[in-house]
Amino acid sequence: MSQPVRLGSGEGDRHERSARPDPAELMARVALGDQDAFAALYDMIAGPVFGIVLKVLRDRAQSEEVTQEVMIEIWRGAARYQSAQGSVMTWVATLAHRRAVDRVRSAQAAANRDHKDALGSLTPPFDEVSEQVETRLESEQVRRCLRRLTDLQRETVTLAYYQGLTYREVAQTLQTPLPTIKTRMRDGLIRLRDCMGVTT
Repeated sequence: MSQPVRLGSGEGDRHERSARPDPAELMARVALGDQDAFAALYDMIAGPVFGIVLKVLRDRAQSEEVTQEVMIEIWRGAARYQSAQGSVMTWVATLAHRRAVDRVRSAQAAANRDHKDALGSLTPPFDEVSEQVETRLESEQVRRCLRRLTDLQRETVTLAYYQGLTYREVAQTLQTPLPTIKTRMRDGLIRLRDCMGVTT
């Protein structure tokens, strides 16, 4: 499969956008190498992808680079998308967030290596090791509790808390009224709180 080429905006593009094609259908066509479908999908998701990445990186130039990396990953890996795992936008948002976090971690790892080389190899204190173990256990508990939410609640909470979107952005991403998003978020957070045994 050749590298994706961003197509221009012609009459066909405007007609396709006005018809608002189904993202899952577009993804299926992209998986078969359909560049027209990729162009339509690009128009639909490039803006939200850039917004997600920018929230993590806080740098427009790097965010543009990572956005292009995400779009290439979608072009090459469209066949991996499974509708049973959530909407196209949720899958795309997860890819975007993961790419952005990877970029941050890569930069942090380089900085840590430089710092470690400067200070020499030190054994981390007990408190630091204990904190890492506790954080890992909490993360596993959060993932377990997230699986107990309904698909709609989990999708909304994931976009808001893991991808960093505002309620309004979540509503725009999922094409769902803002009051509905707020209700899903409230109910989802209540169920998460109960599952994790958090007291108020």
